[in-house]
Amino acid sequence: MDTAQPFRAQPFRAMAYNNAWANHRLLGACQALSEADFAAPRTGFFPSLCATLNHILVVDWFYVDAMEGGALGPAAWADEEPCRTPAALRAAQAEVDRRLIAVTEALDAAGLERVVEIHRESRIQRERMDRLLPHLFQHQIHHRGQAHAMLSATGVPPPQLDEFFSAGEAGLRAAEFRALGWTEETVWGRDS
Repeated sequence: MDTAQPFRAQPFRAMAYNNAWANHRLLGACQALSEADFAAPRTGFFPSLCATLNHILVVDWFYVDAMEGGALGPAAWADEEPCRTPAALRAAQAEVDRRLIAVTEALDAAGLERVVEIHRESRIQRERMDRLLPHLFQHQIHHRGQAHAMLSATGVPPPQLDEFFSAGEAGLRAAEFRALGWTEETVWGRDS
């Protein structure tokens, strides 16, 4: 086994876990909203929290399917808002987050350099896994930030999302990790 490989793959694994944790936190906060507040018009690239968070979900379906070797392609967004409630969205997002974690957990040297076929409407785009993953993480962070700002305009305080391992929140993090079925060792490996 290539001893340098775990180091090369670990940042992608940590980002996949961080992504799932941030979605868990943000969508958990959204569950305190009424369905009307969740769907209410807001300022952002997408017109509501519902639309913004569903966009993250369907784009995740699109890319994670491609990373798994599937050919879902644009059918991923046939329904641009498949989840109308925060609870339904949280469950669907958690499922695709688990799939993304599984993709990153399986990475080795060949996997990082593997060419992923992304089925577009009229063509197949080919992108290396180690280039596609940062694109997907950036997309998620970008739109979660928009949703975070939208949430701040409601009566529900937006959760902290930018400190995955904050020493000041060790107890809260441990409780959240238990809810997600993780430990710090799960995320960082035995040397955590």
